[in-house]
Amino acid sequence: MTGEAARIRAARVTAILADITQIVLFPLFVGGAASPWNDALDLAVGAALTAMIGWHWSFLPSFFVELVPGLDLVPTWTAAVFFATRPGAKPSPPVERPPGVIDAEVVERKP
Repeated sequence: MTGEAARIRAARVTAILADITQIVLFPLFVGGAASPWNDALDLAVGAALTAMIGWHWSFLPSFFVELVPGLDLVPTWTAAVFFATRPGAKPSPPVERPPGVIDAEVVERKP
């Protein structure tokens, strides 16, 4: 297994374990006095995932959803990591233009 594949696997396992922890130990992570434990877990998971696979914009919704009591029962970290580490889609091929054609936009000048 390559280094990148190992980091992706570790990030996925970390996210799954974090979501399972929040679901199984739900009474501990409900809002109120125990909420700091939930916040600490989310900050630790976010930092660990960023260290493993780098920052990805899909982590932002996970942070925001985790702030809402009850919504942390949705496996947001798992979804974010699987989205961030999915095999990249093939880029669309460039548009071929006949030789000598310049792509330009006509701009009207106002006096």
